[in-house]
Amino acid sequence: MRHKRELIFVCTGSDCKKAGAKGLCKELKESFKKSPMKGNCKLIQTKCLDHCKSAPVVILDDHFYKKTNSDQILNELEKKLK
Repeated sequence: MRHKRELIFVCTGSDCKKAGAKGLCKELKESFKKSPMKGNCKLIQTKCLDHCKSAPVVILDDHFYKKTNSDQILNELEKKLK
């Protein structure tokens, strides 16, 4: 039986890197190793998403999260996984 995995796209373009995208990816990856997200989330690092003035940018379920941090993304994921 297959289950749906949440796909999280994180921009790693130059402006997003400067705004902390690498640290954001690292924090999200660590959180994905814990329950209830373990096995339910997939982090995908992308090239520039062309929202450079709003860096760092994350896409989750067709929504762009601008000037985001790991807490905001984790809260949204926890809501979805309940």
